[in-house]
Amino acid sequence: MKKHWLILTVLNCAGIAFSGCGTAALDSRYTLQLPDLPPAWSNLLGEPHWRIEWLNQDGTKETRTVRGNEKPAISLPPDWTSAVSMWPYWPERGIGPGVFRPAGALFPFDAAGATLTASWRAGVDATLYWELGRAAAGAGSAGNRLPLYFNWPRFRELFQDSSVNAEIRADPWLADWHAIAEKTIHSGFDKRRLVPEARVALTLPVSSGPWAGASPFAPSLLFDNAPVFAVRKSVDTWVSSEGILRCNSKTWTLAAWE
Repeated sequence: MKKHWLILTVLNCAGIAFSGCGTAALDSRYTLQLPDLPPAWSNLLGEPHWRIEWLNQDGTKETRTVRGNEKPAISLPPDWTSAVSMWPYWPERGIGPGVFRPAGALFPFDAAGATLTASWRAGVDATLYWELGRAAAGAGSAGNRLPLYFNWPRFRELFQDSSVNAEIRADPWLADWHAIAEKTIHSGFDKRRLVPEARVALTLPVSSGPWAGASPFAPSLLFDNAPVFAVRKSVDTWVSSEGILRCNSKTWTLAAWE
């Protein structure tokens, strides 16, 4: 709880500095436009719930849950850059928030009028935003490397930059954004860190698929021979008509649909 408070304090203090000392930010309300679900997810899992997370003008993290294609309205501080994350989940399938990768939006860059449009690509931006805040809280001081001051337009352009790792441009969730944020807070951002996490091949006795991954950018896997998954130290999740597969470089489990 103390660490969570520190994260919000860092973001809130930076927000006050950004908007001007002694100036109270006026609250603004925006309707969220949620993105379409990847067909591989909707075909296997159906309509999701969404857990929405954002910071209000006091630097307090708020959450809200909606179902399907609702267009909720949230209040954001208008004077500093902030992030919104939208986590899809399927409780009736045993998949909670945080398993599948989020969509997201950055204010003010994704705002037009009173609408804030979310995308899967901006889910990466929002995640890096939160990770930078956590890293800054852990470091105690981050100066102009706080997420509020990060060069988000330039960061977004990197995914069109041919000098950036091609695998990361195709699927940004292959990177370790926690580690990238930690290094950015301590020594600045470097695009050369945008590389996939180390993975190993794991052959599993499961069906041939298709298997849909937790990243909206990952292509579905359909195997002609023994299924081989690329796994890392942290747990990845895949779903098929057979059930939910969770695996890392040390172990794996398959939970059949009930």
